[in-house]
Amino acid sequence: MTPSSPLDTLIEQARQARDQAGHSLADARRGQQNTVAQLSTLENYRNEYAGRLQDALARGMDTLTLNTYRRFLASLDQAIEQARRVLNEQQRAVDAGQDHWRQRQQRLSSFDTLATRRQQQQQYREHRQERRQTDDIAGNLHQRRRPGTAT
Repeated sequence: MTPSSPLDTLIEQARQARDQAGHSLADARRGQQNTVAQLSTLENYRNEYAGRLQDALARGMDTLTLNTYRRFLASLDQAIEQARRVLNEQQRAVDAGQDHWRQRQQRLSSFDTLATRRQQQQQYREHRQERRQTDDIAGNLHQRRRPGTAT
């Protein structure tokens, strides 16, 4: 096994940091999706309950029942508002997570680019060395074949 270079170590650390940022981003998105589902459920329930209130008002109701409906609708409105605040916070967390992941990905890409350049330079040096060796061998063969030269 070849020993790893400091650049290889940096690449591995950058890959792990990028992957961790990706996991955090996925968690934030899952939380956001759960809140969206909860908010939708609350809004649907509120609309359904408001519809029941309208039906009950059309049939006629006493003041106590009307106040109970209103208090319950007010509590649903508060829950909906709270869910919207949480959703806004989660959107900021998702945005921050995306930025963090993007930064980690850019760092990894930079290291990958450096590694690719290093590999290309090494291949170029090896190719040049092979050409020199080939040229030296060809030159030696040519010297041996020339008439009048000592072998």
